Amino acid sequence: EDEKEEELRQRFMAPPVSGLRELRRRRRELRSRMELLIMETQGEVCRALAALDPGAAFAVDTWERKEGGGGISCVLQDGEVFEKAGVNVSVVFGLLSEEAARQMRSRGKSLKAKDGKLPFCAMGVSSVIHPKNPHVPTMHFNYRYFEIEEADGTKQWWFGGGTDLTPTYLNEEDAIHFHKTLKEACDKHDLKLYPKYKKWCDDYFYIKHRGERRGIGGIFFDDVDSPSKEEVFQFVKSCAKAVVPCYIPIVKRHCHDSFTPEEKLWQQLRRGRYVEFNLVYDRGTKFGLLTPGSRIESILMSLPLTARWEYMHTPPESSKEAEILEVLRNPKDWVH
Repeated sequence: EDEKEEELRQRFMAPPVSGLRELRRRRRELRSRMELLIMETQGEVCRALAALDPGAAFAVDTWERKEGGGGISCVLQDGEVFEKAGVNVSVVFGLLSEEAARQMRSRGKSLKAKDGKLPFCAMGVSSVIHPKNPHVPTMHFNYRYFEIEEADGTKQWWFGGGTDLTPTYLNEEDAIHFHKTLKEACDKHDLKLYPKYKKWCDDYFYIKHRGERRGIGGIFFDDVDSPSKEEVFQFVKSCAKAVVPCYIPIVKRHCHDSFTPEEKLWQQLRRGRYVEFNLVYDRGTKFGLLTPGSRIESILMSLPLTARWEYMHTPPESSKEAEILEVLRNPKDWVH
């Protein structure tokens, strides 16, 4: 037992929010298994990133939320390879704010509150990686679990998540590798999942006011509560395990590519779009900003260290810059 605990401790970036003993004691419960999975994913991804950027180190920040729960933020800044890379875990519980409940009801959740109170538990791992080199794409992933107890004691639960890629320049080989790896993870469970969640991803990361997607997509899903808790958990686990293999080889391939000041400038402009999406449309960001006692620094960790907004910038026709815009306006099928 102690050996097992020690081995887990080695794999994590910090002690889990619910405490290792407690998680091991309740290890048959899905909530505990999910917390162990997000802790393990955080450790795995941080170690893989740190191995590529040996000069930089993750700052590990443990925080508590007075309303219940807390989290662990791991952020690497100003490295040789990564300008900013964050991998956060949060496990929060308490009572859902009216604002957050309203947001959920608007998505079709029928939530029956008891005296206006809805006990909830939310946990997830979330990461955004902004590399220095414009030939290395930005990557984002998030896997989360939500549980709400209604007035009559019944629990509503669901999973959400996804992994998506935002390149500055289009590299077809990278796009295919990324999508294929995610498709393999989905296909283990059901062949219908990848096409469905790929489309959902393209539709979700859409910057309406620009008429373009944030990136070249990946997979995205939310409110998934069938076929069964166990099956959805196993699916989420496969997706979380696919993060390192879908992305790290792409970083390795390009982190030493040479680039020009013009290419760096284009990266900065694309980063501006990233910020626009996250602040205007992203549901996770909105939910975080609406949840009392949430940690603003962790929520806004997804924003790049640097970005630009130039007035009326249009890339020349048939340039490399115009090529990526074309794909952002009209998503492609990368795996068939």
